[in-house]
Amino acid sequence: QVQLVESGGGLVQAGGSLRLSCAVSGRTFSSYAMGWFRQAPGKEREFVACISRRGGTTYYADSVKGRFTFSRDNAKNTLYLQVNSLRPEDTAVYYCAAKSGIYYYPIVDKVEYDYWGQGTQVTVSS
Repeated sequence: QVQLVESGGGLVQAGGSLRLSCAVSGRTFSSYAMGWFRQAPGKEREFVACISRRGGTTYYADSVKGRFTFSRDNAKNTLYLQVNSLRPEDTAVYYCAAKSGIYYYPIVDKVEYDYWGQGTQVTVSS
């Protein structure tokens, strides 16, 4: 069983930055492709970014491209999402997710992921 725990969310003014983290339990962290999603109140959970098993390839939603950076440290079993130039429309609960087994990259559909964290709230004030 894999457990994911997000942290790093908070309240920030527009234009500000945060660094979200996701700690992943288990010895096989490097065998999972990983993703970040977000869900705003009253909206569907949407894709933000994904990263390949070894971290060599990342893919971003158009809405965050150039502002967010997704990385992973396989030695520490940890993911990072650096979020810069935040906008009020970035306000959401941010979730990390793990995908095991065979996949077609990029993995943008939430139904493809096998494990999810509990989420961390990001609120951007205007």
